[in-house]
Amino acid sequence: MTISTTTIKNSYNGNGSTSAFNYTFKISAESEMQVIIRSASGTETVKTLTTHYTISGVGNAGGGAVTFTAGNIPVTGETVILRRVTAQTQAMDLIDNDPMSADTIENAHDKSIAIAQELQEQIDRSIKLSRTNTMTSTEFTVDAASRANKILAFDSAGEIAVTQELGTYKGNWAASTSYQVRDIVKDTSTNNIFIALTAHTSSGTQPLTTNTDSAKWSLLVDAASATTSQNAAAASATAASNSQTAAASSAAAALVSENASATSETNSASSATASANSATASASSATAAAGSASAAAATFDLFDDSYLGAKSSNPSVDNDGDALTDGALYFDTTNDVMKVYDLGTTSWLQLTPTVSNQNNINAVNSNSANINTVASDLSGSNNIGAVASNSTNINLTAGSIGNVNNVGNDIASVITAANNLADINAFANIYLGPSGSAPSQDPDGSALDLGDLYFDTASDTLKVYKSGGWAAAGSTVNGTSKRFKYTATAGQTTFTGSDDNSETLAYDAGFIDVYLNGVKLVNGTDCTVTSGSSIVLASGASLNDTLEAVAFGTFELANIQANDLTDVSTAGVSDGQVLVYNSSNSRFQPGNASSAEVYGFNKNASGQLIITTTNEGADNIDSSTFASFDDVLFSASGFTFSISNGNLIATI
Repeated sequence: MTISTTTIKNSYNGNGSTSAFNYTFKISAESEMQVIIRSASGTETVKTLTTHYTISGVGNAGGGAVTFTAGNIPVTGETVILRRVTAQTQAMDLIDNDPMSADTIENAHDKSIAIAQELQEQIDRSIKLSRTNTMTSTEFTVDAASRANKILAFDSAGEIAVTQELGTYKGNWAASTSYQVRDIVKDTSTNNIFIALTAHTSSGTQPLTTNTDSAKWSLLVDAASATTSQNAAAASATAASNSQTAAASSAAAALVSENASATSETNSASSATASANSATASASSATAAAGSASAAAATFDLFDDSYLGAKSSNPSVDNDGDALTDGALYFDTTNDVMKVYDLGTTSWLQLTPTVSNQNNINAVNSNSANINTVASDLSGSNNIGAVASNSTNINLTAGSIGNVNNVGNDIASVITAANNLADINAFANIYLGPSGSAPSQDPDGSALDLGDLYFDTASDTLKVYKSGGWAAAGSTVNGTSKRFKYTATAGQTTFTGSDDNSETLAYDAGFIDVYLNGVKLVNGTDCTVTSGSSIVLASGASLNDTLEAVAFGTFELANIQANDLTDVSTAGVSDGQVLVYNSSNSRFQPGNASSAEVYGFNKNASGQLIITTTNEGADNIDSSTFASFDDVLFSASGFTFSISNGNLIATI
């Protein structure tokens, strides 16, 4: 018979249930069938006749079937390849004068064609030159030892060559060294990585970009540029941090100045008393008192412009109408937070006092007794009278009489200092100092006020009194979120302090997500994150495990709502009235219609009933129209009202 097809191979996908697979080419013996199973990973396994499969249809021109035995059926993901492999032998034996059968000659020709087809199939799968390409030689003569750890490549003439492995790393570049093509070196002056383009013996010095052999190298890794970018980013981060630190320092400076003022006032009063006993000492004390009085007046004005009090929005000028100063403070009643003014960025920033700020605030509070003493001395006339009774001694110190006059000239400043004592006492009722528990009243026994502050020594945080009680004055996280990354040691359970990027772990409890090797952990089960400064795993991590955490900033948004609209009674409501706003009690309530007059209603595409203040030709409203008051919307004068489950709800 003849061979009328060039097919010598069939391929199928296994499914775990199909056991018989057809082949569509002729084989003359079972041994001419090769069965291969290719796994999903690419591994190829040649199966064994009888052990793994049986064959039917041997000798048929149209082929037959390969049937796998139980336990060897190809599964999903496996590929079945049925391939003809004819023995490359010549089996026809011709005898002189013996009749030559046509079948014998035809079978011999069929076998030759079969072998040629199988060789062609292998050639089709090989890498070869195209029909129009040429190559002097496709052979290489290098022995196995010389080929070890090398690659097959093309030389400068495009001929096949066995050459060194691609990218051999030679370490740091050095002069007078023999380098081959594709050698990789490090330029230690810039940390850049280069690959050799030409075989040569090195000379000159680094950097390689300006070396005499620079054309023989190509840049692989530009570490210098990456370092420059990293330094620039670090500098930007440092500048931002310095700006924030400067703002906090300015706030501290204002408080320190206030403390110094109080101390100066105390010294002034003591000096005035001492002057009654000594003329010379009296004159010197008068000079000090004059300077202290001026400083006190200036300091109180500075304090007035440094703490602007409680306000509903960011102020643009201080309490005197002057430009804002760096470090000015105010309590934002809209967001219930303290804010500090950063002159460098001309913006208000949320403030969490530093340890230094805290100490200065404590100092002001602890010196309140001295401030009261100054007020007592200034408000009385005993000490001043004592100075007057010693006028003879004062006259004897003629050279110092001008200092006494300075006291008289600056008496207004002294009085101003005394008049501002109420503000200082008021500040003591704003900052209540450190405490292990939340205060329930001000130091003078009065009720707490919005914006009052105290330092919680139990949680090591500053807290502010809001409408809902005491709360943290600021978020641990500056911004919306902050990320941390740690590489674990073997068995590590606690992660704290600096991470892989030198960021110190800090978070607000309840506002942090923790991931181990990309898998989110459950707080309280897989880990514990409550301290604000550490993450504790329930089970120790493995060496080089990656622990990542995302800490979120905590913010509150003000709610906007209309008063008393969730339950409007129909008692006392007359026909023709509409819902109007009554400014006397800040409520919406039924009233007589004027411009906000209801004419009719329409039904929108969502099936909601829209009642408007304009006549759009809608039908009159009567009691038969409404089967239910759910999802009924009203629109009037910029407000949208809805009735749900019997409640009228207004939306602005």
